[in-house]
Amino acid sequence: MSPVRPLRDVVRPVQAFFGLEAAGGIVLLACALAALGWANLGGHDSYRDLFHGAITIGFREALVRFTLLQLVNEGLMTIFFFLVGMEIKRELVEGELRTLPQALLPAIGAVGGMAVPALVFLAFNHAGPGRAGWGIPMATDIAFCIGVLTILRTRVPHALVVFVTALAIFDDIGGILVIALFYGHGVDVAWLGGAGAMAMVVAAMSRARVRRGAAWTVAGALLWVALHHAGIHATVSGVVLGLAIPARGTPDERGEAPLARFEDALHPWVAFGVMPLFALANSGVHLAELDASQLSGRVAVGTAVALFAGKQVGIFGFSLLALKLGVASLPRDTSVAKLLGASIVAGIGFTVALFIATLAYSGDSGLLDEAKVGILGGSLAAGLVGGAVLRLTPRVREPASGARGA
Repeated sequence: MSPVRPLRDVVRPVQAFFGLEAAGGIVLLACALAALGWANLGGHDSYRDLFHGAITIGFREALVRFTLLQLVNEGLMTIFFFLVGMEIKRELVEGELRTLPQALLPAIGAVGGMAVPALVFLAFNHAGPGRAGWGIPMATDIAFCIGVLTILRTRVPHALVVFVTALAIFDDIGGILVIALFYGHGVDVAWLGGAGAMAMVVAAMSRARVRRGAAWTVAGALLWVALHHAGIHATVSGVVLGLAIPARGTPDERGEAPLARFEDALHPWVAFGVMPLFALANSGVHLAELDASQLSGRVAVGTAVALFAGKQVGIFGFSLLALKLGVASLPRDTSVAKLLGASIVAGIGFTVALFIATLAYSGDSGLLDEAKVGILGGSLAAGLVGGAVLRLTPRVREPASGARGA
């Protein structure tokens, strides 16, 4: 027997696994669980030393100090938001958001799914230091959501997957605006002017349909530095750059457009590298250090309730209102019960929720850990209950095949 055949038999299942739409969510979950186990099963000190230990690069006056956690959250997450920006543009130009009728229901649902959770959180934290975390429960984690919907694909029509994907994209837009406007560190006007100038350069590159990845990398790096010094969270530079990438080539070009080329190249690295590393670096809550007041504190409970209850009430309530008023229509092969199940599943708010929590409570590790407990608890409840509701609905004629997400 050829030695190539056993190797092929091993490689094919691995290729099939990484081809699954749910694979990114599975790896993300595995890394979150690994971080919790690492931090709570005797490895807390090594976990803290790895991600919080100082790294120094440079010489004398040119020294740069940062931690691995900062590198992940402020550096690698810029690549995540770059991919998000490109996916938003793709949907707006040629995808499910290119026409008003297609975009209306998920857009209305997303408004409710952002506003109601924020209000629920503030109901628990209307006063005190916890108030700063009101933006935490606003975003939907597309990787986890698509993972749940893919597992239940015999109960989930493709149109419902499209609805959840579009909803998550609108959530991403809202989350990006919240990060840019409310979680900065004080604006430096001179650097902000520099960032504006770089944004104009990026826009000019977009109009010129620049194809070279190196040119976009340099422009993105300069924009990142300018926004960082301006006091606006530098990861926003990734979104600006992603929205500028040309979606179509020049008329005389036969090759793939830069948007599709960059997106295809980056998606595996983000899904199976950046996001899992982010989960590993941010999910390691040392539960033994939390007292009962933190586990049942206003931030923890407010976050969990906002994700689980606030999300489903906001998305389902606003969507139902749009349907009743006749301004939008129910996705094909989707019942009200299936819409409710999807609205509950959309309460999984892991990645961006954790990211906003690190910004909201950057100076208070106790509140940050409390928020992480609420995010994990609320997301788990949303996934289990939403999945159970969808499991109880009838089978569909054309099961969902999954959808790509960041």
